[in-house]
Amino acid sequence: MAKNEQISENTLFKDIVSHAKEYGFVFQSSEIYDGLQAVYDYGPFGAELKKNIKDLWWSTMTRFNDDIVGLDSAIFMHPDTWKASGHIDSFNDPMIDNKDSKKRYRADVLLEEKAALYEKEGSPEKSEALLKKMGELLTAEDLSGVRELIISEGIACPVSGTTNWTEVRQFNLMFSTQIGSLAEDSNKIYLRPETAQGIFVNFLNVQKSARMKVPFGIAQIGKAFRNEIVARQFIFRMREFEQMEMQFFVRPGEELQWYQKWRDMRMQWHVALGIPESKLRYHDHDKLAHYANAAVDVEFEFPFGFKEVEGVHSRTDFDLKSHQEVSRKKMQYFDPEVNKNYIPYVVETSVGCDRLFLMLLCNAYTEEVSGDADNQKTRIYLKFHPALAPVKAAILPLTKKDGLPEKGQEIYKKLKGSFNVIYEEAASIGKRYTRQDLIGTPYCIAVDHQTLEDNTITIRHRDTTEQERISIDDLEPFLQRECSFNRIFEKLS
Repeated sequence: MAKNEQISENTLFKDIVSHAKEYGFVFQSSEIYDGLQAVYDYGPFGAELKKNIKDLWWSTMTRFNDDIVGLDSAIFMHPDTWKASGHIDSFNDPMIDNKDSKKRYRADVLLEEKAALYEKEGSPEKSEALLKKMGELLTAEDLSGVRELIISEGIACPVSGTTNWTEVRQFNLMFSTQIGSLAEDSNKIYLRPETAQGIFVNFLNVQKSARMKVPFGIAQIGKAFRNEIVARQFIFRMREFEQMEMQFFVRPGEELQWYQKWRDMRMQWHVALGIPESKLRYHDHDKLAHYANAAVDVEFEFPFGFKEVEGVHSRTDFDLKSHQEVSRKKMQYFDPEVNKNYIPYVVETSVGCDRLFLMLLCNAYTEEVSGDADNQKTRIYLKFHPALAPVKAAILPLTKKDGLPEKGQEIYKKLKGSFNVIYEEAASIGKRYTRQDLIGTPYCIAVDHQTLEDNTITIRHRDTTEQERISIDDLEPFLQRECSFNRIFEKLS
């Protein structure tokens, strides 16, 4: 029985967060100084899982697709970049304060949570109507109307329980700093709030140097920074986070066909990771960003509800055209097939690496109960896809004597150049299996006395606990096959 069938969602999420810390996935940043809100560090197994996620995404974009190349642009950019992109003028969140609790909230999040409650109560029409009304008010920048909607819906502060709200105000999310050796000589610049602009300003550099023809894409993984006022739900919303974005440049008029293609491709990718289709859904935007003519989110059902993990947007030619106007440098592409110059349109896929990490952790966390009511046993394990699991295999000699440790070390040294593997000989074999289950290791390799006789080992499979005997010579090809990204690519069309 899955854990989320037997306990409340809130308790489930607390268990996952606790598990993440106890078993070396995620720690609170600066914890010995009481931490820094909405900033986290990735531990030994978290760092491995995150690296695997990034490697898979990068391979999918730049290896699986022949028409996409990579980029690694700087975090610091000329401040005019953010003028052209619209971030200085319009990168805001609507904030509202409760006068009694003195707590600050995002107005749109309060309304979205109310809509989610309606849906949970079996009133999808009320949920849809509320989100539509909110979208209309935000698009019209009617902040007074947003406040009135919050009050009319009876939305109270979770802390004070009152509806004594201030006016709604816009809050810019960009971090600013200075560049220069002396403060008085310095210029104000920003930590990038997204990685996309680094791609746009390098569009022609990449196109010419990589000899790409439209349609083609540029992929990038990098840190971004947002001064989130309402940051909660663990690593779901952070002030320092990592984005994996791909901008796909297409001919004007063809953008919506490509938008539909990438919309379907990205959903297919999430399913290929082992996420059940029932836990994923599309959410079309009611309020489009100023640069978009179509936008959809891929949402995952976290223990705290369906939330966005990836956005797919048809950004039109807004970005390249804006940079051309502000920089006064041409951003046009000459298309030899149609014999004309034009500014390409762009379809974007943007996924948060940290949100993807949390989605995989929540989906993997499994608690199985066996036995009757008087003698119940519980097994907790992390059901990661083998290609993403932080540790691929653990080599476990049955005892610390009779030459078994030496044989185990021999196998370990043979494998560690190709895989992240663990060697462990402390405690009973059962306890060692349990430790590996808790960090999501898909295969445990037991070295016993028969190994010394016929050069075979026992592989224990994490999800089923079933065991099979194979030759040591077959072990490396087995892991290569089972832990390869190709197992995921096979599910992509």
